[in-house]
Amino acid sequence: MTRYIFMVFAGACSFGILSTFVKLAYREGYAAAEISVTQAFTGMLVLWGLTLIYQRSKEKLSGRDWRWLLFTGATIGLTSFVYYVSVAYIPASVAIILLMQFTWIGLLLDWIIFGKRPSGLQWLTAGLILLGTWLASGLASGRMETLSVKGVAYAGASAVLYAIYVIANSRVAKQLHPLRKSAIIMTGSTMGVLLVNASALAVSTHFNVGLIKWALFLSLFGTIIPPLLFARGIPKVGAGISAVIMTAELPVAIICSHFLLAEPVNGVQWAGVVVMLLAMVLLNAHYFRR
Repeated sequence: MTRYIFMVFAGACSFGILSTFVKLAYREGYAAAEISVTQAFTGMLVLWGLTLIYQRSKEKLSGRDWRWLLFTGATIGLTSFVYYVSVAYIPASVAIILLMQFTWIGLLLDWIIFGKRPSGLQWLTAGLILLGTWLASGLASGRMETLSVKGVAYAGASAVLYAIYVIANSRVAKQLHPLRKSAIIMTGSTMGVLLVNASALAVSTHFNVGLIKWALFLSLFGTIIPPLLFARGIPKVGAGISAVIMTAELPVAIICSHFLLAEPVNGVQWAGVVVMLLAMVLLNAHYFRR
């Protein structure tokens, strides 16, 4: 069991480092459109290659399943894109905190779309996440005045898109092998970000060896390693406990941005991070009791 827990933890840490290294790519002159498209395309090629080698499934998918899987992929692709855009305007440590709002946004969407009313515990969790966000983002110390409204809006949009992705991914093609499902989803991701950024890519002059380097690195830690580790580890550990372990993405992102980008993080912000993590543990407390 320890091995599978480590797999889920390692996958979350892989996601956590992305925003910091995207900002480092920005310093070399690359844009969010170039990074997100090449990352998705590289991940798609690798996942399809692994699918053809290791998982020659005979499962048949309906046209409806294909459409929903591609839509699900488009949402996670656009999540990455707008999230990457946000870190061009605001600190990576703040962007990841805003992205984590997908937790309570997902509860609201589940209620609005599927009529699944949140429980009292879930409402309490949402309140604690908002409190933690207020502390961790720097709002409690008046830091909001220095934040870009555009950056905050992009990070908020990434949280909404991520919530849609989580809901869609949990409901579509459950019978499909995780490797093949990941490959199809990444195809939708590539199509989504390519469609949105077609005009920007048409005039781009940065398609060079340096961009390939970032594409390989970000796709490895963003679209290849995490899905494979999650596909192997989550079924063994369980969805609830995995959700708690995956919150490691938050402190890892903040630690990376602090040490690699020299972004300031004070004690009040760390207290907010702790509140958010405790809220997510509380949300899944019934799994631990079970």
